[in-house]
Amino acid sequence: MSLTAGIVAVQGDFREHAAAIERAARAHGERADPIEIRSSGTIPDCDLLLLPGGESTAISTHLQREGLADEIVAHVDAGKPLLATCAGLIVACADAGDERVENLGLIDATVERNAFGRQRDSFETDLDIENLDEPFPAVFIRAPHIDEAGDCEVLATFDGQPVAVRDGPVVGTAFHPELTDDARVHGLAFFDRTNG
Repeated sequence: MSLTAGIVAVQGDFREHAAAIERAARAHGERADPIEIRSSGTIPDCDLLLLPGGESTAISTHLQREGLADEIVAHVDAGKPLLATCAGLIVACADAGDERVENLGLIDATVERNAFGRQRDSFETDLDIENLDEPFPAVFIRAPHIDEAGDCEVLATFDGQPVAVRDGPVVGTAFHPELTDDARVHGLAFFDRTNG
């Protein structure tokens, strides 16, 4: 049986995420069928969901306009996994510190947008992540960081700031796990049954 993996394809590297989900599924003895989601009606049929990066205000506006926000919240309320990366993390958190972003409130945390600087300040670092045996090659591009983690588990920090968290079935990362050939973060979010 194949799992339906919805990727909210408003902005961001959804094709790279699709490939990473397929790799992670194979590594866990599962099959996943990634589909791109741009309008309402499909999310209720998804087994797992991914909210990629991009520009958080544009993503937030699209989610509200297309009726996707309520469907994403219902997906998580049903205990189904969600991976939110970079701008997706910003939108998924309780507070983005920016009134233009209508947050989903799925991660009990406050974030700071572009906390690591502009595009030219992008970098890659080996990151120690809870429940992963080896460091993960994390790519940070105009990345946020978590100012304040409330009732959620911090999975990784960089320079003392949380950059990966888990809140129930939701995993959020400030970095872009899809930009490497390493699918372990997708595996951690979607297929690791020992967590969440």
